[in-house]
Amino acid sequence: MSPVTVSRAIAVLVADGSVVSRPGAGVFRARPPVRQQSRGDVSWQEVALSAGPAPGSVGEGPSAPRGAEAGGLLATLAVPPPGSIDLNGGYLHPSLQPERALAGALARAGRRPGTWDRPPVEGLADLRAWFARDIGGPDSVLSATDVLITAGGQSALSTALRSLAVPGAPVLVESPTYPGVLAVARAAGLRPVPVPVDADGVRTDLLEEAFRATGARVFVCQPLFHNPTGVTLCLERRREVLRIARQAGAFVVEDDFARRLAHTDAAPLPQPLAAEDPDGVVVHVRSLTKATSPSLRVAALTARGPAIERLRATQVVDSFFVPRPLQETALELVGSPAWKRHLRVLAEALRSRRTTMAEALRQELPMLQTRIPRGGYQLWLRLPDGTDETALAAAALRAGVAVTPGRPYFPAEAAAPHLRLSYNCAVSGEELREGIHRLRQACAQVAPDAGAVAVTGPPPSGG
Repeated sequence: MSPVTVSRAIAVLVADGSVVSRPGAGVFRARPPVRQQSRGDVSWQEVALSAGPAPGSVGEGPSAPRGAEAGGLLATLAVPPPGSIDLNGGYLHPSLQPERALAGALARAGRRPGTWDRPPVEGLADLRAWFARDIGGPDSVLSATDVLITAGGQSALSTALRSLAVPGAPVLVESPTYPGVLAVARAAGLRPVPVPVDADGVRTDLLEEAFRATGARVFVCQPLFHNPTGVTLCLERRREVLRIARQAGAFVVEDDFARRLAHTDAAPLPQPLAAEDPDGVVVHVRSLTKATSPSLRVAALTARGPAIERLRATQVVDSFFVPRPLQETALELVGSPAWKRHLRVLAEALRSRRTTMAEALRQELPMLQTRIPRGGYQLWLRLPDGTDETALAAAALRAGVAVTPGRPYFPAEAAAPHLRLSYNCAVSGEELREGIHRLRQACAQVAPDAGAVAVTGPPPSGG
């Protein structure tokens, strides 16, 4: 073994308490730990964590949240048991990540003078300028001063909602929607109000009605390759969303998480809503994480006017700033030739995996109806009425495949049971096919009518 391997092994044993390292003397067996007599009594915490001010008192009301409701979010972050096939997660499998490009970017960033200095609280000027160009295009009104660097998309959403709405206020969200939005809203004391989504995106007739009925001043949406349905907001409704929000004097928080997850057979992508908004209605979120690595937690939050100062103040209070080495690494990555190469390879890999999963579903569940998204990383399955989606997900896990039940994606009661299947986190196409085969076995136990399952999403581009 090399000296490095020995040193690492010793470090693990020292951390474990098995040995003691004495520089200049050697490594010695540690004394057996003294057995603790008692772990203490923590039952008092039940009272402390539940206590709040009496009704009518000044300050936090009795209905205010006492903790974050993160069940739906944690479910998508759960690591499946060994031997299981992961059709649940939201991040790229390591084989799809640009590991060599990331390693090179990290090495170059580490050699930059000042990499370990404190960055500006708004983020590195060059990185902010890159995001402004990336989001708005060459003719956009966005500039580097309109951009705030955040620690990933989830952090950006949290900063946006807590900055733009006061506790107790309603916030309009798509239904279904990303569970992270619901978790952030509820943790901030906001009331998520659902606005249904169909094959053309959010229902703008219902959006206008929801603004009028609730007086909400914030609407959160994913116009491109929506999670979980995969739909893309059509051109007519894009204009309507901006018109309705302006009329209501409200902000649109645009979560553009899937911009870099378009497939090779996708039609030309529409511009972000932020690129068509001269009046500061849109607060835009753009993350690098989904297209690279779960650990490259770098995103941009853009706003124009006084809102950017509100966002900046919230982030400073929460976390000061995003670590500079991470920002320098991101800047090195997006400025290298490897970045565009990676996006081309990823686009084809996601298209191939999507096609493999859809074909496997048709073969295993012959009555399946499909509308295939041309971007993103998931398919949204509509289950037969009366199916217990939670029981089906549990049966699937027992069969060796992890899938996501649809209930956590709905802000209120769901109209029907669903499953979400991800095709970005499995090892290969073969594993995707095996995962669908195992899902069929679970369906046979819990949902005998699974032949009627429907995968919903936008119609294929061009017809």
